[in-house]
Amino acid sequence: MHRKRYQLLFLLLISSRLFAQQQVTISGFVREQGSLELLPGVNVYLQNYSTGTATNTYGFYSITVPKSDSAVISFSFVGYAKQDLRIAANADQQLDISLATDNQLDEVIISGTRQTEKVSESVQMSQIEVPISQIKKIPAFFGEKDVIRVLQLMPGVQKGTEGQTGLYVRGGGPDQNLIILDDAVVYNASHLFGFFSVFNSDALKSVELTKGGFPARYGGRLSSVVEMNMKEGSKEKLHGEGGIGLISSRLTLEGPLANKKASFLISARRTYIDVLAAPLIAQQQSGYDSKVKPGYFFYDLNAKVNYDFGAKNKLYLSGYFGQDRFKVREKSTNSQNTSGLNWGNATGTLRWNHLINQKLFVNTSVIYSHFNFNIFSNDKDFDKGVVVDEFSLKYNSLIRDLSLKTDFDFYPNPNHSMKFGLQATTHRFVPSALALEGDFSDDEIDLQAKPINTLEAGAYVEDTWQPFTALKVNGGFRLSLFETKTKVYIRPEPRISAALKLAKDFSVKASYAKMNQYVHLLSNTGLGLPTDLWVPTTDRIAPQQSSQVAFGLAKDLDKPGLAVTLEGYYKTMNNIISYKEGSSFISLNGENANELNWEDNVTTGKGWSYGAEFMVQKKTGKLSGWVGYTLSWTKWKFPELNFGETFYPRYDRRHDLSIVGIYELSKRITLSATWVYGTGNALTIPISKFATYENRFVPSNWGTPAGTGQIMNEYGKKNSFRAESYHRMDVAIQFHKKKKRHERTWEFGLYNAYNRRNPFFYNINSKLNGNQQTNVLTRYSLFPVLPSFSYNFKF
Repeated sequence: MHRKRYQLLFLLLISSRLFAQQQVTISGFVREQGSLELLPGVNVYLQNYSTGTATNTYGFYSITVPKSDSAVISFSFVGYAKQDLRIAANADQQLDISLATDNQLDEVIISGTRQTEKVSESVQMSQIEVPISQIKKIPAFFGEKDVIRVLQLMPGVQKGTEGQTGLYVRGGGPDQNLIILDDAVVYNASHLFGFFSVFNSDALKSVELTKGGFPARYGGRLSSVVEMNMKEGSKEKLHGEGGIGLISSRLTLEGPLANKKASFLISARRTYIDVLAAPLIAQQQSGYDSKVKPGYFFYDLNAKVNYDFGAKNKLYLSGYFGQDRFKVREKSTNSQNTSGLNWGNATGTLRWNHLINQKLFVNTSVIYSHFNFNIFSNDKDFDKGVVVDEFSLKYNSLIRDLSLKTDFDFYPNPNHSMKFGLQATTHRFVPSALALEGDFSDDEIDLQAKPINTLEAGAYVEDTWQPFTALKVNGGFRLSLFETKTKVYIRPEPRISAALKLAKDFSVKASYAKMNQYVHLLSNTGLGLPTDLWVPTTDRIAPQQSSQVAFGLAKDLDKPGLAVTLEGYYKTMNNIISYKEGSSFISLNGENANELNWEDNVTTGKGWSYGAEFMVQKKTGKLSGWVGYTLSWTKWKFPELNFGETFYPRYDRRHDLSIVGIYELSKRITLSATWVYGTGNALTIPISKFATYENRFVPSNWGTPAGTGQIMNEYGKKNSFRAESYHRMDVAIQFHKKKKRHERTWEFGLYNAYNRRNPFFYNINSKLNGNQQTNVLTRYSLFPVLPSFSYNFKF
């Protein structure tokens, strides 16, 4: 009996070795022709063979194929020429290639055609990638091309309030989105109180949004992952691009270093609202004793450098730095007030790529992320030029992360593609620090929230497995950990996605993902302002947790780049947090000793969201764009809000429709338009008013009446009022011209082209109708039709 077992094991061992000897591994890097930028997500497959692979984030691929004297290997990527290469597949080899872009295709003759990834081929669902070239052609607010605003046009992503860049994905809040720039988390992604995002599209190489079916390598948020990678910089020659618009200008430079072994990229953007507005404000205040001098600007700076040590080692250093500065100074003969609000992000990433062998690739990153905001105000009163009274207020809050991250890509055989790794992050939170100084009290008020130091870690493994031609499965497991001062949370997170091909270019998909979130955002405005506070999980506040299931259909149509997807999802959320009624980010309480405790101001609850999403998308051709529609419901329930009853959150939106079209009229003219429609926000407004009367007995010589009255508002159930529906059209036209040494583009656009007065907020005003006073619900709008123009150049 034992002898037969040993014989069987021996035969299996011999057969596996013979099988291995009959296969060869082909690996390498895929770059963009000319700039030599590494390309992620390129499809690599052997013709007439059922399996294939895709390049990872750093452009590396590895594919094991049957040994043969001749084989044809294909490389395809959206917006690039498909390349078919005939090779001798009789030994392991490294094969590096370069793909030509669409623009190069127009200029030179290349064997092959434009190619796009087929959605029916991918195991991943609930994922959308928008080419940067397409983002730059879509109409924009004030002409400022904005990655986040484009993502708001996707199904499953709610747009929030008029003009805001917050993302509300499948019922989640803005804090439930993991926004990553070169592996670094960006905590506040907006400028100008939410009207612009911090990402300069000129510096970006790729943008990808994942709404569900999350691979195990992602963790820490409940609702979505927005992964962005910066360009590396051209290794061919010096290139630049930039633009001058109504409110800002930008410039990007990139080029080779060290005999083309290295390259750099630097990209900067700054507004000049303060410079343009200063003379107008001075003219308006001419002749007044009191002078007000407001000022606001923001800037962004992206920088990256990389060095290629050879086939097996590459080093990258990248960073982002951005600030918003808002300041108002009012001065008169006897007083002066200076106040302002500043906030900003800083990130830095050092990455080392190492190719261990043809089947194993590793990347190690050291990451820094920092977000800080502060409010300040200083009042002075003068008497004959001497300060006689002074009051000052300072408030600040910050979050700082230091992370170490290692990720492995392993390609054991044609049917398996594995990823595994781990990450550890130390968080430092200062939720709030308030200092008041002045002559109004004998003592200064100094309320400090003690800094909170925490540790977050995670380890994961995932495998994309193709058991047979028609089925692909991505299964994974993530174990997350969060350590507070006295408690450790350890949470398992299983993930699985599957795609079954039912016919050519048609597949059915399903996924399940459990997610945990250990950092929270406290907001009582819903506008995504910098005053929203990032706070950690504590002994009293448990981590947020979600479970999401999704089911979908994907069909690639006959025309190149045209695809249709239909998805349904159901998501539950536990331990989500919100301010208690009447609480805010600044709370002054005389009973507090010297400490502010944000945990006393919040309450926890649960939520659930479900719906369906439909999308038709075309990424290439003279006419490109998409149509996306979402039907969804989101509900919350908090024991301490709305009397413990279920309610719709502010951004629950029953219907959401986006239509985006880009038409290349000619090589010199590009037309584009977007139209959006959405159900109105759920709001809480007064439903009636009543007068109170208090009878007080006071001496008549005080001059006050014997009774006083006060008008009070009566509110109904939370968010029981629906605002009017939102809809808007934006249009733009671009005029391109190629000159001897550069290319220039003039762009003219209209935001809110038919001047729809969309609601921004509501208020109840009193009006006299004869002798009778009536209350009227008044809608206030923010933006009428806004024209814009910009001049863009590239060399």
